[in-house]
Amino acid sequence: MLNYFIDNDLVRFVDEQPVDWEQAIRISCEMLVEKKFITDAYIEEIVDGVRKYGPYIVIIPGVAMPHSTDKSEGVLGTAVSFTKFPKKVYFEAGNEEKQAKLFFTLAAKDADAHMENIANLSEMLMTDGLVEKLEEIGSVEALREIIPYFGNA
Repeated sequence: MLNYFIDNDLVRFVDEQPVDWEQAIRISCEMLVEKKFITDAYIEEIVDGVRKYGPYIVIIPGVAMPHSTDKSEGVLGTAVSFTKFPKKVYFEAGNEEKQAKLFFTLAAKDADAHMENIANLSEMLMTDGLVEKLEEIGSVEALREIIPYFGNA
């Protein structure tokens, strides 16, 4: 899956730290908007979901998976983007369990694609040592360099 991000130009290493989780979500969605996978309406659904339900998108400490439902009219296509921020983004002040530097933003046109995205991403993130290595690197070149060490991740 790491190759997917590079091959589809859906990876971004951000130099400037977002001011809060909301700005981080918006930045993590930019590539998907630019490539016409989602609209701004989808971004608002994600932000509203976090406001309403809390930081459910932080799937493990350090990793967020911004997404809304597969029924969203703001989704135009199926894709996953990867955005890395320079420092932790806290969804709850000081809560180490609810922070992320790695954002994998999902968009899916239907329920099957939505579940496939989540399954593929979950499998990749379970690869031993991958999350830690992704937190260390800072460029697409560095991402390319680690791919051989993580097989099909």
